[in-house]
Amino acid sequence: MSMQVAVIGAGTWGTALASVCADNAHQVTLWVRDPRAAEEIQTTRANEKYLPGVTLSPAIAATSDLTEAVSGRKAVILALPSHAMREVVRRLADLLEPDVLLIHATKGFELESLKRMSEVIREEVPAAIGERLAVLTGPSHAEEVILRSPTTVVVASDCEKSMLAAQDLLMTPYFRVYTNADMIGAEIAGALKNIIALGAGLSDGLGFGDNAKAALLTRGLAEITRLGIKLGASPMTFLGLAGVGDLIVTCTSKHSRNWRAGYMLGQGMPLDDVLRQMGMVVEGVRTTHAAEKLARREGVDMPITRTIYGILFEGKSPRQGVEELMGRDRRFEMGDLGFNR
Repeated sequence: MSMQVAVIGAGTWGTALASVCADNAHQVTLWVRDPRAAEEIQTTRANEKYLPGVTLSPAIAATSDLTEAVSGRKAVILALPSHAMREVVRRLADLLEPDVLLIHATKGFELESLKRMSEVIREEVPAAIGERLAVLTGPSHAEEVILRSPTTVVVASDCEKSMLAAQDLLMTPYFRVYTNADMIGAEIAGALKNIIALGAGLSDGLGFGDNAKAALLTRGLAEITRLGIKLGASPMTFLGLAGVGDLIVTCTSKHSRNWRAGYMLGQGMPLDDVLRQMGMVVEGVRTTHAAEKLARREGVDMPITRTIYGILFEGKSPRQGVEELMGRDRRFEMGDLGFNR
């Protein structure tokens, strides 16, 4: 059934999700912060800054007016950088329809509060809307989704009705949507894999091989799982699409901003220069800062995260970080996941 949908945020992911909804016969309004960018999308049918060379569906209308974007919309998808989420949702709160299906597709934490995006959103919207909130996550590069390359994702929610509604909204022949009741695990996995992707890029930038990357992904998944379990997630979520699936694609793909940023760092480029050259948000940088604070607060051992934090924010060289990781005390592999001898 066709719906009126708003997508808030016109970066790569927001634009790709608008395209998915349009392919599903929905009428889509894409909110763009910059009025000039909104006009460009509206008149040229393209978002050249983020997805060059792609022609957008005529079912997608662009606007920089939040009221126009969400008025009368029965579904709203939030595809915003984590640092902008609270401010934009606060502006949206009184504009949303009471029965709206609200979905967020952002992978990160609020740095100041260390809260997950669902916690931030629920603090700003009416309680009835917050209770129905869903999160979209999983291995999904916008650059491939916009070209209708087969993609499989997960929508998670505490509300079964919202999960099924989001699944119906987004499911297409090339965009397969599974459901998962573990919102905490889905959000934690989606955020923390960006840290490991920075590490994968660093490893490749240093010229290390497949052995190093396999170890990084495996031990990275272990520390993601440790923190997730401590915060109330199901361990099974980290073995699925939201966990290992997203971890693989973000650590190995040419489309991964976090991998590219890590690669440049591994080749000796300073962080400020990396971020300036990227020209887009690299969520893993902020997430590393938040996760290091979370790990200390919760008493969870996250050596890879701690090492990458040192490289990003404390002047530690990538090679020094690797040496410290490899020189740690001997361990029983499964002991830190609760499987002691």
